[in-house]
Amino acid sequence: MIFASSCVESAARQRNISTSEMYQRMKRVGLIDGFILKCYDGLHTQSREHVTEDVLGALDIWESKKAGQK
Repeated sequence: MIFASSCVESAARQRNISTSEMYQRMKRVGLIDGFILKCYDGLHTQSREHVTEDVLGALDIWESKKAGQK
């Protein structure tokens, strides 16, 4: 969970929003369990910058897919 928290914090900092807002966005689409924790083995070997880019890219895709389902 420390890794997931670090991902939320880094992504929030990159997007210039609060960690609470970023957490809610990720939780809404299931990104923490479905991507960050599920892909932990591969993600944790990468640099923080690379992980942040991957997480934000996934978030954008997952949010747009969820918006398309409405």
